Amino acid sequence: MIHSHSYCRLMVVPFLLMFVLAFACSSHLEEAGDVGLYASRVDRLALEVERAEAVRAVKTLQRSYAQYVQFGLWNEMASLFTERARFIRGRENIEGRAAIGDYFFTKLGDRKQGLATGEFRTQLVLRPLINLSPDGKKAKGRWWEFSMFGRTGVRAGWAAGIYENEYAKEQGVWKVSRMHYYPMFAGPYETGWLNVDEDQKIVPYHFTSEETGIPVPEIPAGMAIPKSGENPAERLGAIERRISAMNDEDKVRNLQSAYGYYVDRKMWEDVADLFTEDGVLEIADIGIYEGVQGIRRALERSGPAGLKHGQLNDHLQLDMTVSVDPDAMEAHARGLEFAMLGEADRNEAFMVLSVFENRYVKQNDIWRIREMRIFPIRKTDYHQGWAGSLIAASVPAGELAPDRKVPSSDAMTADSIPFFCTPNPATGKPVRYPPEAHIVGTDRLLPSFSASRSPGFPISKDTVDARIKEAERKLAVSKAYDGTENVSSAYGDYLDDLNFGELAEIFALNGVKQIPFSGFYVGRESIARRKTLSKQGIPRARTYIALHLRTQPVILVAGDGRSSSIRTRLFQPVSSRTRAQGFSGGMYHDQAILENGCWKLWHVAIDEHYFSSPDYKGGWSAAKDPDPDAPGFGAVASSTGYPPDIPLTALGERQKGFQGGTGAPIVWPSILPMWFHYRNPVSGRVPEYYWPDCVTCTYAPHTSMKSYGYLLPPN
Repeated sequence: MIHSHSYCRLMVVPFLLMFVLAFACSSHLEEAGDVGLYASRVDRLALEVERAEAVRAVKTLQRSYAQYVQFGLWNEMASLFTERARFIRGRENIEGRAAIGDYFFTKLGDRKQGLATGEFRTQLVLRPLINLSPDGKKAKGRWWEFSMFGRTGVRAGWAAGIYENEYAKEQGVWKVSRMHYYPMFAGPYETGWLNVDEDQKIVPYHFTSEETGIPVPEIPAGMAIPKSGENPAERLGAIERRISAMNDEDKVRNLQSAYGYYVDRKMWEDVADLFTEDGVLEIADIGIYEGVQGIRRALERSGPAGLKHGQLNDHLQLDMTVSVDPDAMEAHARGLEFAMLGEADRNEAFMVLSVFENRYVKQNDIWRIREMRIFPIRKTDYHQGWAGSLIAASVPAGELAPDRKVPSSDAMTADSIPFFCTPNPATGKPVRYPPEAHIVGTDRLLPSFSASRSPGFPISKDTVDARIKEAERKLAVSKAYDGTENVSSAYGDYLDDLNFGELAEIFALNGVKQIPFSGFYVGRESIARRKTLSKQGIPRARTYIALHLRTQPVILVAGDGRSSSIRTRLFQPVSSRTRAQGFSGGMYHDQAILENGCWKLWHVAIDEHYFSSPDYKGGWSAAKDPDPDAPGFGAVASSTGYPPDIPLTALGERQKGFQGGTGAPIVWPSILPMWFHYRNPVSGRVPEYYWPDCVTCTYAPHTSMKSYGYLLPPN
């Protein structure tokens, strides 16, 4: 017998469930009284999401291509192309996926899958600029490739160039339809890279200055929008999940990029903040460190916090692909870490390449690193190169010893390939490996996070109208991420090519641009005039290239999706027809706004140089302290008769130590301060050098985007 009060308790659960579902899915449509209107809005939103996702799919294709090249996975590379794709590299022009696959297998792989023993191939793919066609069926993309290749004891070399690629959907999946590589410089490791042509030509752009800031164009008027016929409220739930996945991808990318910058400066407290309390750090040739304190010990293998005179500890985070679990509680990323290390005072310089395979979890709506697995591929003495130097790591003892050994299955060997946790983006199938390969990192280090997960994606209790508006806002935030990255890449392209007319056009009407070692010019007209008067704008034979490879972005977008801030690393190889000069590095602190439907640069500032190579042979470790009494030391750059609107000398503390700024110049191998425009993304810790708004905003409030009605991005 069931008592009446017990019966009520049994009945209330299904009744409430029915009530919630009705509230979420149908009653609000009745309140609105226009099911057809909601259906039309949801159909349009679905198409907008699909078009935004296309840009991400194209980027994943190119990054996956680079990841497969690194281990000679020729079949996986070929599968990324459409059936009738074209592959152009120099004089080689190959048509059809089968022929392209045979080219990879024969020309690059010597008729075997995988790399030969001791062989080394690494592509850094940088500065993406992607544009979707108006109909959403095709896309074009421009990338820089910087490559290192060779074989231990045999040879080593460099190569770099530009991809101008085309992409298309084949049976509903994005693939490469045309890959066209334009070589720019190359050379053996011993002497360094040189320009490939006497007069290095400008690679044609697939975009105009206006198109750079519009990766996803508006849906053309009159274009038919597919109708689903589904209940719009129910369909909206799936769309909300897809938008949230893009938002979460952006946050994970920012988290990993921030990690790299904190490691650069040995900001160990900030690095440790990024991990969960039970987080683990595995370094495959060292061991596993557990928990925040263990991770802190692992970091101190590189010394105590902070950089000392002459120390370089740059860790570039590159080639990163990100996937977010359907329930949005866990994410995964795979990428390449390129470390440039050393100490000029000891004439020591090293390069280290590693693959990272990381897992992240969302706790209290904040993404954190839970598993970081670093698989070192090669450590090389810079002065010898990777053909003559292969440095093995030593396991530290005492206080810095790992908490436990790596699993035997993760021990690195010459034929090791770190496991690809995500499938091939073109086939949707697990990545295939050479039969003799040793696959590492196949098992998780920690149990699944499922025990702490929320019960799926929450159902919103808002009206359908409110849900659509919120989904549109969140979509605008992720579209802003891609628009900002696009216009940032265009800045590097135009600057490399000395195309100052187009460079000025990608700035907002009231934008602000820094001229290095001089000051800031305010307004597009002022920026254009400064460059017109510069002798650099005079056409000449292109025999010298100082690349502006802006990479590893941390992009923060305002809640309304109309403004953003972007911090990017300046990775600057310098080349000419007669000699390789080496590397330099710096940091951009930029802002962008959505102006008339197009992303434009609002404020561009550069802190440089954090380090530089006096020449290629000696690299960054050959630098010596400059003579402060030498002619030109700390001089302000010429204004070419048109002085800046805001000289660096007016900016006080923010420009202290920077050439042309205030105080005595701090020049490598001395250590310049590194400024941040954001707090720690997990703990909120404020960095020592913190400047949340634009560089000139404190001294010239009219240069702040806030004065023009834009929200300041989160900081």
